[in-house]
Amino acid sequence: MYFGDTKNMPYGEKTEQQLIEFADKIFRFFEQQKVKAVVMACNTTSAVTYEKLKDNYDYKIYPIIQSVSSILAKLPATKLGVFATPATIKSGVYAREIHKINPQMQVIEMSCPEWVKIVENKRENLPQSIEIIHNDLMKMLENKPDKIVLGCTHYPFLLSVLSKIAPEKLFIDPAIDFAEYIKNDLDKNDLLSDEKNGAFEKFYVSASPENFKQAGSIFYEIKNIPQLVTL
Repeated sequence: MYFGDTKNMPYGEKTEQQLIEFADKIFRFFEQQKVKAVVMACNTTSAVTYEKLKDNYDYKIYPIIQSVSSILAKLPATKLGVFATPATIKSGVYAREIHKINPQMQVIEMSCPEWVKIVENKRENLPQSIEIIHNDLMKMLENKPDKIVLGCTHYPFLLSVLSKIAPEKLFIDPAIDFAEYIKNDLDKNDLLSDEKNGAFEKFYVSASPENFKQAGSIFYEIKNIPQLVTL
């Protein structure tokens, strides 16, 4: 069951209070659906709202940053770069969570405010977009990081461009470790279903269902028009 807040996106430039209000409404919606757990796939909401909202609902919440930081902190790396939205970088949560486990790791955080728009509008191969991505990456590479975390759901979709500038093995898509973390934790808490596939899948959005179905095709094949929900 997926909810896309298309009405209020992009989140990366919203205020803390706005993000808390958006997230709380979405969490209440999921509560009404009687879910067993909710995944906060968005780095920005994980960074800004998780600590303030995590105890307000009757299900478990998995925030991407807090979940994968325990894995990132154990990497054989001295310097870790993080690309993320302005709101995520402002929160400093990647460095804070990693340093709880590995205080010696140097975490270099850098915002890329244009990257989400580039992906959403499928402009990654346009010369002006490539120049923006190139300039941001070169600025990060000045710090000589051992690895770079693509700390936004959209950023891994720029790997085709990034890997032409630096080796692809330099970049980390945290969603891969995140999915494994959730699976293992659900199993440990006896919440993991025995079914190999979900019994159903439902998509909800707060605006423009048709546009979401089309734009969402870069992530996943959505068979039906998502249901419009006003929160």
